[in-house]
Amino acid sequence: CVCGGNTILGGTAGAILTCPLEVVKTRLQSSTLAPRPVCLPAVQLQGVNGTFVRPGLPRIGFLELLRIILEKEGVRSLFRGLGPNLIGVAPSRAIYFAAYSGTKERLNTVLMPESKKVHMISAACAGITSATLTNPIWLVKTRMQLENERCTSALQCAMRVYYREGLRGFYRGVTASYAGVTETVIHFVLYEALKQRLREHQLLLTPSVVLSPSGQDFCGLMAAAAVSKACASCIAYPHEVVRTRLREEGCRYRSFVQTLQLVAREEGPLALYRGLSAHLLRQIPNAAIVMVTYELIIHLATKM
Repeated sequence: CVCGGNTILGGTAGAILTCPLEVVKTRLQSSTLAPRPVCLPAVQLQGVNGTFVRPGLPRIGFLELLRIILEKEGVRSLFRGLGPNLIGVAPSRAIYFAAYSGTKERLNTVLMPESKKVHMISAACAGITSATLTNPIWLVKTRMQLENERCTSALQCAMRVYYREGLRGFYRGVTASYAGVTETVIHFVLYEALKQRLREHQLLLTPSVVLSPSGQDFCGLMAAAAVSKACASCIAYPHEVVRTRLREEGCRYRSFVQTLQLVAREEGPLALYRGLSAHLLRQIPNAAIVMVTYELIIHLATKM
């Protein structure tokens, strides 16, 4: 209970502090800032040096978009969607850990107990279960972050989704969330591998002495968590862009594969990484803190 309470409190504090990063990241991922395909390819503009250039929208970066939001919409807009975010923290964490522990307990009876395969399958099942049950909350959050003043509250946004798209509308983007489970799996596999290397290095330095975890050890674990999360995020990040596009109002984006191909074809492969810097700024410190807190709780529990 204490572990779950600390996790929820940590998640709540993290959601509040990183909400501006979440809003900027979502805006960068959306189609509102994406350059539209040129309908008349023959239309060109003559440049200063005599060459011809095609018209297009300028690329907007993280800091530039942050400045635009502050100037045009105010500080309050950087916290749009915070309500659904706070509402979703507790159930998403509770569902995830309950599904993870339940799946792991069953798999330990049929597979090698506490093996990598058990951890990977348990993490995947927990991620899919949590994504399925909490997708309506995250869809409302995304809509609020994208639609400016159209929806003034989470309830108004939810009613708008229901009247226009029905219950099915609340599950737009859930397939992209399923694809995003790979990020969690990659993160945990890399983290466990790096943690094992740290243990081996410690035993190599002090082979005959059993040491209790020190501050230096926890710093190493935080570094391992940060590196593994950064690698996992970069590898699996395109699902984040696809998920945001699928959650937008409209019918242009219909499925995970169709959206992935459409964005890559119209905007280029790099468009699938729009908002990555804001995502890393938000996720890496959070992952490091969460993992070292988890390791500390496990260590204290074994001493009791």
